Amino acid sequence: MLIRMDLAQVVGTNVHRLRTAAGISLADLASAGGISKTTLHGIEQGQGNPTLSTLWALATALKASLGELLESPASTVEVVRADDRRPRVEGDAVSARLLHRIRLRGTVEVYDIAIAGSTQHSDAHLSGVEECLVLTHGRVTTGPADSPTDLAEGDSIRFDAARPHLYRGHAAHNRAVLLMVHPES
Repeated sequence: MLIRMDLAQVVGTNVHRLRTAAGISLADLASAGGISKTTLHGIEQGQGNPTLSTLWALATALKASLGELLESPASTVEVVRADDRRPRVEGDAVSARLLHRIRLRGTVEVYDIAIAGSTQHSDAHLSGVEECLVLTHGRVTTGPADSPTDLAEGDSIRFDAARPHLYRGHAAHNRAVLLMVHPES
């Protein structure tokens, strides 16, 4: 047997999901993959035992990677508790903890940040990178270095981070959620 039964179910679910999303009929995908409709139907039901060459042919026809056929889809819910240990980085004025990475025609990184009273100057990021900050506590100045904006609790700002920018806190405790949007590469 080429693939385990639990993997056969994952492959079947993924082939069906990708075929449906692409609007391709069972007959058209079977033809593009060089297999019969009956065989493709069995694969989609998790009852097939496709060869590697069949999987590659299906992936190509679906304009997907082989990994997209083999990997279980990520859970739609990810809970990060306040005391969970997550990657953390420290700067002159900003302490950032990575909360989530969200992919959609690129990647969105979500950080929980604390902003101190000193000023942190950030160099320009790669072209196409944007930052969106939602201030949850305190008062800060942030945005492009040549035109920063003062924010109060509950305010939000989105800007092109491919320009130099800055962060400065004004209250004793300043917290925010920062989304960093990276374009598809």
